[in-house]
Amino acid sequence: MKKSSLSPQTNRIAIASYFFIAGISFASWASRIPDIKASLKLSDAALGGVLFALPVGSIFSLPISGWLVARWGSRNTLLLASICYPLILILLGGSSSVVQLVSLLLVFGFFGNMMNISVNTQAIGVEALYSRSIMASFHGIWSLAGFMGAAVGTLLISYHVNPFQHFAIISALMIGLSFYMRSSTLPKDAVGGDQPIFARPDAALLKLGLISFCCMAAEGTMFDWSGVYFQKVVKAPPSLVTLGYASFMGTMAIGRFIGDRLVLKFGKKEILKASGITIAMGLLSAVVFPNIYMATIGFLLVGFGVSSVVPLVYSEAGKSETLSPGMALAAVSSIGFLGFLMGPPLIGFIAEAFGLQWSFAIIALLGFGTTLLAKITKFK
Repeated sequence: MKKSSLSPQTNRIAIASYFFIAGISFASWASRIPDIKASLKLSDAALGGVLFALPVGSIFSLPISGWLVARWGSRNTLLLASICYPLILILLGGSSSVVQLVSLLLVFGFFGNMMNISVNTQAIGVEALYSRSIMASFHGIWSLAGFMGAAVGTLLISYHVNPFQHFAIISALMIGLSFYMRSSTLPKDAVGGDQPIFARPDAALLKLGLISFCCMAAEGTMFDWSGVYFQKVVKAPPSLVTLGYASFMGTMAIGRFIGDRLVLKFGKKEILKASGITIAMGLLSAVVFPNIYMATIGFLLVGFGVSSVVPLVYSEAGKSETLSPGMALAAVSSIGFLGFLMGPPLIGFIAEAFGLQWSFAIIALLGFGTTLLAKITKFK
């Protein structure tokens, strides 16, 4: 990565700002899923099918995003994605049919993952300037933005602000922030030039991808179904439907802000092993004791459990000796996003047949896979 003429601290603040843009854009959408579900009169199974579109868009974006970062640079790719991602959010708020919603979610997922790959490539470069682990703190900003997005969503719902107006406000603010911070991003990536569009991961990247798969299945479930779970299973009052999601996002943010210190003290392997156990315990708590207190505690645990997994996996992938950082991230994300792809729709289909609690129990077992995989993975 070519060194910036700016200080590392300035670069770090700029990249953190883009993580904030990504986090609050996604959380704004997630906070209004119950409203959009109700307005379009979707069943659980139908919502599961609709939500399938977002990770599908992400999957299609993966090879193209990695290639764009390698050829065009992460700075330029990040600017494009950080403008288009919030803009699509506005259109989502005005969706009037299932077909329109599905189409827009495909595009939303596409630009969301383009932003994910480009901003994490920038973060790897900033981490190199510091010569120590700081990746978790960037993802902590994403989670903090998610928590704020959920809180703002709850507030605006209480004032009966519709999703279109809500999303328009967020979009305008985030696009302005993107333009303001552009000049403080890193100017050039470490490796560019000719790169294949489809990158085949080696054994080390494959294991990292599988760890990401298990974690992201749980993350996707919490993002898309936590509000519905509190609404239908916990039977929380309307004003507290987003409590589970806010709790999850809050502890995920806290876990990421302290994650770098925990890694220095205990090591990556031990943190990942503990993460899988915590994810499983949290989800099972909400399943076995589906009241508002235990479900909230359970979702708090899930937030802690998932907090360090993706930052550690992405940081490790950026050290690949076979691919550039952007292509390595795309390769690992391709596997991880399959979990994000399968989790939410799986929840919907199982819920339709057996109930939401059974669905969450299955995701708990998958989350525990993080622990099992961490035991057989080597970390640098």
